[in-house]
Amino acid sequence: MDQDTAAGAATGGVRLILRLEGLATLALATAAFFATGGKPWLYLVLFFLPDLSFAAYALNPRLGAAIYNAAHSYLLPAVVGALGWLLGQTLVWQIALILAAHIGFDRAFGYGLKYAGGFNQTHLGRIGRPRAPASTPDES
Repeated sequence: MDQDTAAGAATGGVRLILRLEGLATLALATAAFFATGGKPWLYLVLFFLPDLSFAAYALNPRLGAAIYNAAHSYLLPAVVGALGWLLGQTLVWQIALILAAHIGFDRAFGYGLKYAGGFNQTHLGRIGRPRAPASTPDES
């Protein structure tokens, strides 16, 4: 069993399906945003805003993962979208669509929900370059 499987990360066909779902979410949420009259400048300004949540990793990995996951779970745009719909506020609904599009974008590129062990450990597998093994001094 590889390290990603041991850590609970999706692999193989399951990982591919999850990434394709992310791509579909990105496309559909973006199309819905513009279909509801969303302004391109708003989309551009807010699209990467959820990524500011990674700054919580400066405090500690467990808190960083919790805050990042809260900002990158489909639950957030679902709640924001429901509020926008219930309140009849198109702008709030559009913000939810931007959030969903951002999450879909991240998932499509393999950036999943984080484990407390570190930013590079996600439910879609490890991200980033693998760490080089520690070198040992020559004993010649």
